[in-house]
Amino acid sequence: MAEPKEIGDLCEDLCEGLTEAQEDLGRELMERIAGKWPLWVLYVLASADAPLRFSRVLERVEGVSQKVLTQTLRHLERDGLISRTLYPQVPPRVDYALTRLGRELLVQIMPLGRWIADHVGAFEAARLDFDSQKADAKAK
Repeated sequence: MAEPKEIGDLCEDLCEGLTEAQEDLGRELMERIAGKWPLWVLYVLASADAPLRFSRVLERVEGVSQKVLTQTLRHLERDGLISRTLYPQVPPRVDYALTRLGRELLVQIMPLGRWIADHVGAFEAARLDFDSQKADAKAK
């Protein structure tokens, strides 16, 4: 396992050569991807292995509203993670698909997801311990 200094050096190396605007964009993308819906939408599109209409994405991302899904799809499209194809017919048809960049992101994120799943018990224990200590401190 890397020492704290090594981790700091790795973080520094990561941003070396980036402009301040590029660093800001990187942070913005990390925040956006870590939101409640984006990864789920990307997963749904990857699992479909074919373009999906808005209504199909909405059905598969349980709990998301039409408004939030629309915003999420727009952000993902703007960032190049999905593509949107409009077919000029009546009624209009719009399909969404994962791009190469979106697939690459999922490939990179999956090890993190696996790590979290493997350590969920440790997170639960840490939270119970933290809450217990807070409750004990409050009782005193």
